[in-house]
Amino acid sequence: MEDIVAQVIRQWQRIHPELDTAPMAVIGRLNRCGLLIQQAADAPLRGHGLTRPEFDILGTLRRLDQELTPSQIARETFASGAAVTKRLRFLEERGLVTRRPDDRDGRVSHLSLTEQGRTIIDQMLPEQVGYEASLLAGLDAERQRELAGLLGELLLLLEGRLGTRQL
Repeated sequence: MEDIVAQVIRQWQRIHPELDTAPMAVIGRLNRCGLLIQQAADAPLRGHGLTRPEFDILGTLRRLDQELTPSQIARETFASGAAVTKRLRFLEERGLVTRRPDDRDGRVSHLSLTEQGRTIIDQMLPEQVGYEASLLAGLDAERQRELAGLLGELLLLLEGRLGTRQL
């Protein structure tokens, strides 16, 4: 059985037989896998009324276990400041995050999880990791480690070439 990327490559090779389509085999599959994983992995989050970026903010505050400024959250989640501001407003309205003004600079605020925010992220994380594990269940543990290692190498390579600029 042939995946969709193999079909696309075969079609391009028919039209441009001189073209080396090997990069398409990697990039095309990464893109397609990324889209499918994103759609599938976000399903449990929707059950809690959250998006992936909102979950990432809660997770960042929980894993670092300290107050953070919106700028720090933006850096940690690879998001723009405007996007973080919008997401934080929603999370505050839901009572999951609280904001404390800086003692010295009124333009700066410090954010932390509320008790409800801590409870929901602690409840959701095992659910989310379990669901993500089920998505990879077709690969044994060794193949998952191998794939993670290869993707880690690619990530380091790309970050070195492209920088770690925000996406």
